[in-house]
Amino acid sequence: MSTSGPRDLVDPYGRVVRDLRIAVTDRCNFRCTYCMPEEGMEWIPRSEILTFEEITRVARICVERYGFEGIRLTGGEPTIRHDFTRLVEQLAGLGVDVAVTTNAATLRNIAHELRAAGLHRINISLDTLDRAKFERMTRRDELDHVLAGIAAAQDAGFEPVKINAVIERGVNDDELVDLARFGREHGLEVRFIEFMPLDATDEWQRSKVVGQDEIVRLIGEVWPIEQEPARGAAPADRWRYLDGKGLVGVIPTVTKPFCGDCDRVRLTADGQLRTCLFATDEFDLRAALRAGETDDQIADRIERAVGTKWAGQQINQVNFIRPKRNMSQIGG
Repeated sequence: MSTSGPRDLVDPYGRVVRDLRIAVTDRCNFRCTYCMPEEGMEWIPRSEILTFEEITRVARICVERYGFEGIRLTGGEPTIRHDFTRLVEQLAGLGVDVAVTTNAATLRNIAHELRAAGLHRINISLDTLDRAKFERMTRRDELDHVLAGIAAAQDAGFEPVKINAVIERGVNDDELVDLARFGREHGLEVRFIEFMPLDATDEWQRSKVVGQDEIVRLIGEVWPIEQEPARGAAPADRWRYLDGKGLVGVIPTVTKPFCGDCDRVRLTADGQLRTCLFATDEFDLRAALRAGETDDQIADRIERAVGTKWAGQQINQVNFIRPKRNMSQIGG
């Protein structure tokens, strides 16, 4: 353990990295059309998935040496990882903000346990309120369970519960107002996410993106809204309903990239460090961990990786290259 206090981990563009996104598994109990194919996924062998102790060690190095302030657990679907609550407890013991992004299909069974284990925040993916459409989009008939998971999260005391809705033109863009209304009526902060080129079937087209300006206009036509102050390193721009019924957000990855404020790095389920969701390079921490490298050596690898962090993804440029992995393999 380093005897001195934490120091800033700074990338080549002067951004201080303080947020670690960890995919705890590449597996999922849904097959969302913008994330995974219906069948034929090649899962990472379980022997290649990081153990809880390996995950916690990387997180501890990030917290102790570089002052990381937040850890978000993703997947695949993180809650299907066996004994997931134990991992939350281990990470909460580091004294930082621990959050999870989940599809909530099984959350009704463990929401209170996660709260007791030290989970601070929860984001739930919900792209439609229409049962038939939900089944088409996720290829699972689980809407009732997701809604029960949302209620369980609120009952467990998570505040606010945030809803992530990926909007795809011609698929669910007709539900923008309905989803916003659902948030207003249930005390949830709905965050609309622009459709990104990380789908497993390579069907993304720019024409399918519903941009932030359009989303904000459509909601504002129904309920007057006012933009909140700048988000800083958070990915969502937020608007306040003028009637006091909470907030709504948009994550404009495609139309208004927020790369200039990015403070994140990502650890895949098989232990590869990525400096961007759309990165084309990865840095193997699993091999280093299992070779018995010291904390100093692991930290040096993290620093060298961050030293390659680019100015931003290039979705809107002709030289954009899709990552070799899809969203479920990288971690949302």
